Amino acid sequence: MVSDSDKRRQKRRKFTYYMQVVDATTLQLVGYVSDISLTGIKIDSGKLLPVNQTLKLRVDLTPDVANKSYLTFNGRIKWCEMDKFEPNSYNVGIEVENLSREDYAIFMRMYNQYGMDAKQ
Repeated sequence: MVSDSDKRRQKRRKFTYYMQVVDATTLQLVGYVSDISLTGIKIDSGKLLPVNQTLKLRVDLTPDVANKSYLTFNGRIKWCEMDKFEPNSYNVGIEVENLSREDYAIFMRMYNQYGMDAKQ
């Protein structure tokens, strides 16, 4: 089992693809992926999201990472803070929960294909 402090130390990668995250139930925009780790994503959002709430989220996929058009997952809001540079924007840390083996493989392809190390 990975502790919360270990999860925070996992390598994050800047996300290089403009990917929307929507509420899977309403299809309303929640935000855009800005970085990705092995266990979650950070999004930029126009909304203040409540910490510890779990949302059913959806991201549309491209054919180079999956043979299906979208990925739906439960995401637990781990933290939410106002963006330092954009006054009406929030940075939100989301832990991706309970992915099937197939969906985790897709998530890892997203990490590998669209994630870029900070030093690049």
